[in-house]
Amino acid sequence: MAAATRASLVSAAFVKLADALVGEYDMLDVLHTLVAQSVELVDATAAGLLLADANGHLQVLASTSEESQLVEILQTDAGVGPCVDAYITGNVVTLSNIETDGNRYPDFQSAALSQGFRSVHAIPMRVRPNTIGALNLFRAQTGILSEEDAAIGQALADVATISILQERAVRENAVIKEQLQRALDSRVLIEQAKGVIAQRSNVDMNEAFNRLRRYARSHNEAMHVSAENVINNVVTV
Repeated sequence: MAAATRASLVSAAFVKLADALVGEYDMLDVLHTLVAQSVELVDATAAGLLLADANGHLQVLASTSEESQLVEILQTDAGVGPCVDAYITGNVVTLSNIETDGNRYPDFQSAALSQGFRSVHAIPMRVRPNTIGALNLFRAQTGILSEEDAAIGQALADVATISILQERAVRENAVIKEQLQRALDSRVLIEQAKGVIAQRSNVDMNEAFNRLRRYARSHNEAMHVSAENVINNVVTV
C-alpha cells in the first residue's frame, strides 16, 4: 500500500510538472514547484536549485527554505562546495555525513551544520556534455539517499533542465522571429524608398539603392531609417 501511495505521488508530481510546461509558463514558479516536490517525494529536508549565469557563476534560483538558501549562497559566493563540484564535474556529489566527510569544504561544512543539515546529495543538471546548474537535496540526518530516491532526484533535475532549456529556446526563438520581422519590415521600406529615388532622379533601381546606401553610410544611419525619411520627404537622396 505504501509503495502504491509513493508511486501515485511520484506520478502525480510529474504530471503536474508536465502540465506546467505546456504553453506559456513562469519558469521560476515551475522551479519553485519542482524543489518543493523534491522534498515531498524523496527523503530530504530541504532542496535548492542553482543555475549558472552567462559567466558560469552559480546563482540560487529556487529554494524550499531560508536555511538551505543561506547554505547555497555561501557555496556560490565562496566558489566551493558539493553543489559547485556537481556543476563543475557533471557528477553527483554526496556527503553522507557532513560533519565527518565535509572537511574539504570547511565553510560549507560549518554553515550546513549550523542550519541543521547533516548530509547532502548534489545532482548536476546536464544536457549532453554541458552542465547548466545543480539540484541540491539537504537532509537533517546522516546517510545516503536510497537508489529509488536518487533516481527520482535525478529525474527532477532532468525536468528542471528541460524547463530552463525550453524557456530559453522559446525566448531565443521569439528574438529571432522579432529580428526577422524587423528585417522584413526594413526591406519593404528600402524597396519603397528605391522607387521614390528612381522616380525623382530618373535613375534605375540599382542606382537608387546605391544612392540610398551611400546616404545612410555618410549620415551614420541604418538604411531603413534613411529609407523612411526618403519616403516621408524628410530628405532627398
